[in-house]
Amino acid sequence: MNISPLLNDFSRQYWPLEEKAVGALKERVIGKRVKKREYILQKGVMCNHFTFVVEGCFKMYKIDDKGKEHNLQFAIENSWIVDYGSFYSEKPSQLFIEALEHSEILQIARNDLFYLYDHFSVFDRNLRIIIEDAFIEQQQRVLQNISSTAEERYLDFLKRYPDLFNRISNVQIASYLGVTPEFLSAIRKKIALK
Repeated sequence: MNISPLLNDFSRQYWPLEEKAVGALKERVIGKRVKKREYILQKGVMCNHFTFVVEGCFKMYKIDDKGKEHNLQFAIENSWIVDYGSFYSEKPSQLFIEALEHSEILQIARNDLFYLYDHFSVFDRNLRIIIEDAFIEQQQRVLQNISSTAEERYLDFLKRYPDLFNRISNVQIASYLGVTPEFLSAIRKKIALK
């Protein structure tokens, strides 16, 4: 599978890779096609890969003791998805990562990633920025959940993820926002009337 989207992402957002680093990356990246509703991670299994979405859409979520789904993250083209806790602790995940569309991904296994860290400092810098960005996004989401109304969270979701809005169901959006689908419908009607 072509790793050009990943290389373009590194070149556009992070430090570009030299030819030797590109060669090392090509040797260690695995390309996969994933069907809609297929899992790339399930609860109880250790997360062994950093995943870059070339094409498609994924959700990462937890199911609580009552069977309710709580969406934590969505990932579309040119974004990363990984259970950092499981990946770095090498413990079984509490989360699921599922394809919402037929997708193409590139994955880097833990040992291969650590090899790249050790031999090419640019990977250590680039992935550190990716991890820091993900932490900042999660921190902002937590702050928003404790200080914003559901309507404000919905409007922020639309602003942050305009490409995602038409690709996922209201049920998925409601789960991410921490509201019921019915409450989300009421919010949407209220906004439409303004």
